[in-house]
Amino acid sequence: MARLPPVTIRLGDRSCQVIVGDGRLDELGARTREVASTRRAALVTDSNVDQLYGDAAQASLAGAGLVVERVVLEPGEARKSMAEAEAICRRMVRAGLDRSSCVVALGGGVVGDLAGFAAAIFQRGVPVVQVPTTVVAQVDSSIGGKTAVNLPEGKNLAGAFHQPALVLADTATLATLPEREWAEGFAEIIKHAAIRDPEMLEVVTDLDARTGLAGLIHRNVALKARVVEQDERETTGARAHLNFGHTIGHAIENAAGYGRMLHGEAISLGLRAALYLSERHAGLAQEQSQRVLAALRHFSLPLVLPDDLMDEAVLESLGHDKKFVDGAIRFVLVPELGRALVSDRLTRADMIDALTHLRQAPGA
Repeated sequence: MARLPPVTIRLGDRSCQVIVGDGRLDELGARTREVASTRRAALVTDSNVDQLYGDAAQASLAGAGLVVERVVLEPGEARKSMAEAEAICRRMVRAGLDRSSCVVALGGGVVGDLAGFAAAIFQRGVPVVQVPTTVVAQVDSSIGGKTAVNLPEGKNLAGAFHQPALVLADTATLATLPEREWAEGFAEIIKHAAIRDPEMLEVVTDLDARTGLAGLIHRNVALKARVVEQDERETTGARAHLNFGHTIGHAIENAAGYGRMLHGEAISLGLRAALYLSERHAGLAQEQSQRVLAALRHFSLPLVLPDDLMDEAVLESLGHDKKFVDGAIRFVLVPELGRALVSDRLTRADMIDALTHLRQAPGA
């Protein structure tokens, strides 16, 4: 198969390329040298990814003449904290890295968000190269420059926009994902299909293997790149469409306690809630909702809220969401598949209605 062309995210002096394809990890060193004038790099990863790809990433960087400080974290959402960001920065200082150095984030969304945030604040900002190794990171979290850590009150509440100098997505790394981590990433792909590209729903439901994914990943990267170009910092509303399913999804993820649900599993529940509210408040046809739900079922993603997750806990987390503006929630709805809008007319009662809906099995 011919190599796919890079996707360029055009943001003036913050523009970057996204390289997608099988077997691209060996290009990391050379590509990093092309975009960052540096001789030193902090390679940030977690222990799971390090066992699989840490040596290859370090060898590629070293082969291009970079001196590498390898920072290996414990895996899991709990690592996305201010304390961990500080620890990374202190490790970089002790290793002699300075403002001429760069950060290479090798891993899933947690590593990408955390290392990207550390790069944004270290020496007031150094370049970051994102090397995503999960589905969700390759199609979503590594693209667009959002970096963040969690606070006890909610997800991604402390962060910065810090565009990567490069994103290198080696789709061959997806073959080694555990089944849950593989499946959860498709919640983000299904979200993209719902808001911009409904024909992609049939593509994902036809998948029966983990090979030959480069084209699908590339398609999603290109979709998100165009949204980011339209609204890099969520000031016009276009980028807010990417939050479809995330308002209630993030609240569920936080209320459940990080580690109980994977991000995409919580977003699956959030998508079902958003589809329900889109039917009630934006005129979405039920048969279109069913197309999205069928795609979520294809990956065995959850569609029913656990009984022990109380409404009040979810609503409390939802109250801290960044999408609240002046006390009103900006909720993304789809009046039809492929088109999204932001509404500020939904109320707490509507959120409770959606949670009640999530406690019933689909079709019940």
